[in-house]
Amino acid sequence: MRYDFSFLSVQAQPGCEKVAELFGNEIELRTGLRPFEGGSPSIRFCTDASLPSKDCYRIEQDDRNLTFTAQGIRGLIYAYSLFLRKCVFHGSRITLTKNLDGFYEPDKRIRGHQCGYRTCPNTYDAWGKEEYARFYLDIMAFGCNTCEHIPTEPFNPNNPVMKYNPLDVAVWASELADEVDLDVSCWYPNEGDEEENEALALERRSAVLDAMPRIDAIFPPGGDPGEMDGDAFIKRCVAFSKLLKEKKPNAQMWPSAQAPHSKPTWAEDFLHELNKLPDEIDGVIMGPNHAFPLDEMRRKVPMKYPIRFYPDITHNVRCEYPVHFERDDWHYALASTLSRESVNPRPTEFRMLHRLTRPYLVGSVSYSEGVNDDVNKAVWSNMDFFPEVSLNETLCDYARFFLWQADAQRIADGIFGLERNWEGDPAENPHIESTLKIFEEEAEHAPELMNNWRFVLLLFRARCDAIVRRRRVFELGLIDEAKTAAQGDFAQAKAILKTDFEQEYYQIRASVGQLADRLFEQIGIQLDVENYGASGWERGATLDTVDRPITDRAWLLNRFDYADTLAESEQADFLARVFNRNKLNKGEYYFSLAEHGFHVLGERQEGEFYMDFQGDRAENNGSMPMCILKAFDHFRFAFRVGGFEAETDYKLRVTFKRTNDTVTDFTVKANGHTIHHGGFFGGEADEQFDREMLSDRFISATYLLPAGVFENGCIAVE
Repeated sequence: MRYDFSFLSVQAQPGCEKVAELFGNEIELRTGLRPFEGGSPSIRFCTDASLPSKDCYRIEQDDRNLTFTAQGIRGLIYAYSLFLRKCVFHGSRITLTKNLDGFYEPDKRIRGHQCGYRTCPNTYDAWGKEEYARFYLDIMAFGCNTCEHIPTEPFNPNNPVMKYNPLDVAVWASELADEVDLDVSCWYPNEGDEEENEALALERRSAVLDAMPRIDAIFPPGGDPGEMDGDAFIKRCVAFSKLLKEKKPNAQMWPSAQAPHSKPTWAEDFLHELNKLPDEIDGVIMGPNHAFPLDEMRRKVPMKYPIRFYPDITHNVRCEYPVHFERDDWHYALASTLSRESVNPRPTEFRMLHRLTRPYLVGSVSYSEGVNDDVNKAVWSNMDFFPEVSLNETLCDYARFFLWQADAQRIADGIFGLERNWEGDPAENPHIESTLKIFEEEAEHAPELMNNWRFVLLLFRARCDAIVRRRRVFELGLIDEAKTAAQGDFAQAKAILKTDFEQEYYQIRASVGQLADRLFEQIGIQLDVENYGASGWERGATLDTVDRPITDRAWLLNRFDYADTLAESEQADFLARVFNRNKLNKGEYYFSLAEHGFHVLGERQEGEFYMDFQGDRAENNGSMPMCILKAFDHFRFAFRVGGFEAETDYKLRVTFKRTNDTVTDFTVKANGHTIHHGGFFGGEADEQFDREMLSDRFISATYLLPAGVFENGCIAVE
């Protein structure tokens, strides 16, 4: 059933004038017309103090007349936003796509996102009052009730986009939040001289509490940053909480169980103090670098304390939830070029994470560094409100609310496509081209979308993906040709590798720079360091990483340059070794985490390991082959493999990133037999191999695997 709400009128009960004005602004933005004062269709805003909470609302629909009822402005914003999410706009025409009659109440009581004004974000540091006011309404459109600020960082005069002191922003940003009854949480670490001096810490916090007109929660991280012992950390939080509740009686203290790496007993010390059940602590936060997994945390933390989640929805690599976090197999070509903080719609991944964590939590405030995760914010918040909502409905809502000139289903399909673009080797993923086609066609059909930063952001990502795919397809073809030529003519092989891209590639590459200009003007996102003031290449500066090597083409050319430093009599043999370095004889086995992933190992790795990805770093400049871009960082690595020749000794060559002279119990086992036990890394060194085939900071070690350790040609190594 569809309902025509064109040329609607608005009526506001006393006390609802502000929300009626906000709604009128939204209608005018979409249709060019403000609502009328009488007649049908109509929307009426009312308050009812008897409703269970200010987060719930009621919508009563009588054909083309709607009544929105809530305790106050927060719930009424939720109500009118739901209406806008379900409407299609064509010029001045407004069509409601479904009946909205019902009572709406959120699943989780805490629903928010971090938006701290400081040096390192990729967007927030470029904002002023107008952008923050708009952001609040946008996150409330998907049910948020909390924004989180960071009032502690000093003003950085070297940041070219920051215009204000962070504390000043926290003050007026909390005022803006209060106008729409949005809770204000503050991320407030203990670090530096504050760790040693409680009086100084409380004095500084007192000044912040006095300055900010609204604070509903304080979030002190246990680590990252911070180096306090677990028990001292809780004691400090208790002292801070007493001050907090003295100045803001309804505010709450939520310390996080993020453990400093330097404190091995931090978790036990944290729990020891928490088990004293201090009333000054209102709940505990689960975040990155956590002391224990979520299920274990809920088992060990007293039930008195609910758990709030701090999910990292903004990062892609070297983070708590990397792309494909359940298998950690994001292809190095994409990870190298798009890096840690690129535009990253990941709806299906974050739905899975939400489902895994939901039973343990009272809600969440996400970790965010800017608008690169804008879709993820909407997806996560909507699940906190409506946990069983379909992703397609959420993404269509996103399109209807933010990109109303476009076809909502096409935009939803395009967002799903952007997530699928990151499956597997981009050279083998034709979805990348079809996804780009969706956004290019929408831009052609509705040119005004190019004035909407959310659409431009999605188009930017789609074109970046296409750049990576097209470059990789082209370069892999060159490498195949060069390998054939190298069998008889190394000069020809080098010439093939130096073949330039076609003009079409340079055109699409130039276009992403133009989109970056547009995005910086529209929303302030900093997509490189030099032109837009990003705080570093890792902070969303996609234009600084998108040209990183994604095949061995640059490395092979680097090896040709190295060959020129050798005696002429040695060059041919060296280049033959380079081109044949992974050529296997019968019964031999070669494995690279970057090239092959975990799924071929025959064994699941234990615990919460860290993948130290190298590909987006400046060192990936042609000096390193692609096979070493992923370095596994954990206490144990294991694999199982078969197919070896009987009664044959083998050598196991392992590439390591660095040595550690402090380790004395490094062990290599094969089928339970100890092959090496002692310091890093043992085994036999091969300086020539390291020099020729690896790069700086990487070394190899070779271990003898005697025939007797194999079992019918099979081996399990750890």
